[in-house]
Amino acid sequence: MSLSVQEVNEAKAKALAEIGAAESAAKVEELRIKYISRNGLVPEFMKFMKDVAPADKPAMGVALNALRTEITDALTSRKSELASSGARHGAFDFSLPGNWPRAGAMHPVSSVIEETARIFGQLGFTVADGPDIETEFNNFDALNTAAHHPSRDPADTFWLEDGRLLRTQTSAVQIRVMQSRKPPVRIINPGRCYRRDTIDATHAANFHQIEGLYVDYTPVSLADLKSTLAHFAREMMGPGVKVRFRPHFFPFTEPSVEVDFSCHMCKGAGCRVCKQSGWIEIAGAGMVDPRVYKKIGYDEDLHGYAFGMGVERIAMIKHGITDLRLLYTNDLRYLQQFA
Repeated sequence: MSLSVQEVNEAKAKALAEIGAAESAAKVEELRIKYISRNGLVPEFMKFMKDVAPADKPAMGVALNALRTEITDALTSRKSELASSGARHGAFDFSLPGNWPRAGAMHPVSSVIEETARIFGQLGFTVADGPDIETEFNNFDALNTAAHHPSRDPADTFWLEDGRLLRTQTSAVQIRVMQSRKPPVRIINPGRCYRRDTIDATHAANFHQIEGLYVDYTPVSLADLKSTLAHFAREMMGPGVKVRFRPHFFPFTEPSVEVDFSCHMCKGAGCRVCKQSGWIEIAGAGMVDPRVYKKIGYDEDLHGYAFGMGVERIAMIKHGITDLRLLYTNDLRYLQQFA
């Protein structure tokens, strides 16, 4: 059998085309074995060199050297290309559908706010909003907070140089709404609040509140307040929950009460969540003090009630969260369980 320079060049062109079309490292290795291994095509062609006529040996030598060099270089180059493009573990198929990440879910705090707005919306309450930076009048004076009250102290409140402050309660939104709207008023106002609390398992320097206000000329009583909060309790915590009022004091309501829900974990029997009492403190509430109406220019013979609750507290109780800080570390491994 004889071998011509033309046959060598044709074999080289075919080999280079196959190498260029290789789509994986495994295919490149297969072609390496086929062409330049001990039993490959290039060593096989080299054996014919001894049978070539002396006059043709220079041209044949050049052709065979080019065959070996170009195939070796092409194999090395193609292997490098595939590795750098991530095809070391197989070529990427661009015709496959995209691998989309899972859609996000609401944070437990946002979820409680939205659910609360839905529940009170069933009762005709609308959502009101206001700024985080408030005036002293809206945050304290209009809410009948005495000048010597501890909450006004810089040790408790973030005061700004211009005399304004970061609101300590969302009650300030209620003042803004009453100043801009005539009765009847039926609102809830969720939002951030800020206090100089030491951060621990149950306290933070910024947190969320949801407060509610109902003011009308028609008589409104504590019974109305209790029925409203009882409806909220059943919707948020479950149908078996009960509501308890305990006498308390707040500057802006009279009479004032603390509101407890029966523990949804133990059904009132007593457990670690409710500290064996069977009840969980949820909110502060009461009938709006007539002095608040007077400070904002409302008629003092109006009737109304107000209530406020901590959003993080409800989220912690609802989901069995033991440390408030877990809500704000942004650890998706933890938060995804509430999705």
